[in-house]
Amino acid sequence: MTSPRTAFILESCAIVTGDAAGTVLENRSIGVDKRGTIVYVGPADAAPHLPGARRINLHGKFVLPGLINAHAHLFSDGRPLHPALTSERGGAIAAKVFNTLPGRALMRKRTKANILTQLNSGVTGLRSLGDPGYEVVEAREAIEAGEYVGPRILASGPLLAATGGHGVPQIALVNDSPWEGRRNVRHNLRNGATCIKIAATGGVTDARSLGEAGRPQLTEEEMAAICDEAHEAGVIVAAHAQGEVGVTAALKAGVDTIEHGCPLTPEMVELFKNNPRSLRGYSALVPTLIPALPLARLDTEVTKVNDVVKQNGIAIFEGVVIGTGTDSACTYVTHYSLWRELDYLVRFGGMTPAQALHAATQTNAEILGWGEITGRVEEGFAADLVVVDANPLESFRNLSAPHMVITRGHLIEEPAFETLDELDAVLDGI
Repeated sequence: MTSPRTAFILESCAIVTGDAAGTVLENRSIGVDKRGTIVYVGPADAAPHLPGARRINLHGKFVLPGLINAHAHLFSDGRPLHPALTSERGGAIAAKVFNTLPGRALMRKRTKANILTQLNSGVTGLRSLGDPGYEVVEAREAIEAGEYVGPRILASGPLLAATGGHGVPQIALVNDSPWEGRRNVRHNLRNGATCIKIAATGGVTDARSLGEAGRPQLTEEEMAAICDEAHEAGVIVAAHAQGEVGVTAALKAGVDTIEHGCPLTPEMVELFKNNPRSLRGYSALVPTLIPALPLARLDTEVTKVNDVVKQNGIAIFEGVVIGTGTDSACTYVTHYSLWRELDYLVRFGGMTPAQALHAATQTNAEILGWGEITGRVEEGFAADLVVVDANPLESFRNLSAPHMVITRGHLIEEPAFETLDELDAVLDGI
C-alpha cells in the first residue's frame, strides 16, 4: 500500500504555468496539504505556515503542471513490432496467447511497468485507447485503492472495430451492426472502461494493402450507435480516424475526439466547433506525430516495416493535424516520449513551445473531463506537478529527465525509468 501523504511546500521555484502565452512566474512557492491539494501559489516570501509541512528548496528549478498523455497503449514498450505480429495469422495467434492465464499475467506485468514509466517521465494523467483486455482497468483500480502510486487513468479496454478492421484481433472487439456496437460498449463499461475507442478507418501499422490506412471501416450508423450508448453513460468516445471520408463520418456520428486526423475541410471544422451528437457539444482533435513520422522519414532497413506500412505512414504524416498524445506502445513510441511529441509539434507542426505545452496540460485536462481537477498550478487543483532542472519552453528535452514528479500530492523524488538507448539514438537523428 502507498504511504500516507504529508503536507509540503515547494520553495523558491519558477512556475511554468502551461498557459498558451508561455507565462513563467519567478521566485514562487507552492503549498500542498495532506489531501494532495494545492493550497498556496504565490511569492516565495509570503508562503503561509502549514503545520507539519516539509519544506523543499527548489531554487533554480522549474515547476509545471503534470503532463497528460491523451493517447496511449500499454501492451508493449515501443520496440518495433515483429511483422508477424501484425499479419492476420500472427495477430490471431497473439490474441489467443493474450487470453491464456500466462498471457494475461504478462499483460498485467507489462501494463504496470509501462504505467510507471509514463509516471516517472512526468505523465500524471493518461488515456489508454485499446489494449488486449481490461488489464489497464485493473491497474487503475489498484492505483485508486492505494496499492501503488500512479497517474490518473481513463481506460477504454479493447477498441471496437469492424471485421478485419484496425486492431483486430489483437486489441479489438468486432462489431458489424449498430446493435453489436451497443452490445460491445455495454460489455466494456461492465468491465470497468471509463472511455470508448473505435476504429473508424484502417491504420498504418497493421495495413495489409496500399491505401488501407484511412480507408473507412465502420459505418456512420454503427459509430452513431456506439456514441449514443456511451454518451448515455456519460463516457466520451475516441475515434481512430485517418482520411477525409472517415473523419467526417466519425464526427457526424458524434465522436468526442478524433485521433490522428487528416487535413481539415470547412465541414470538419464546423463539426469540431459545434457537434450536437457529441457528449459536450463539441469534438476535440488529438492527432499524433510520433507514430507516423519515423515510419515516413526512416528507411525500412531501420524501422523493419514493409513498404505498405511505410507508404501508409507517409500518407498520414503529410496530412496530420497537430495535437497531443503519443500512441505509446506502437513502433518507435516509448512510454517516456511525450517530450518528443511536444518537440515534434514545434519542429514539424508549427506550434510554439507554449502552445504545445498548453495542449499537453490544460487542454488535455479539459478534453478528458479533468479540467476542474488537474492541468494547472493553481490553488484548489490537485498537486499533479513536474519539477525539471531547466525551462522546458527553451527545449522540451529538458523534460526528458524530471528532477521530481508529484501525482495527487505523492512525491516521487528520484524518478527513474529504463530507456531504449538504441531506439532513442535513431529517433534523435530525425
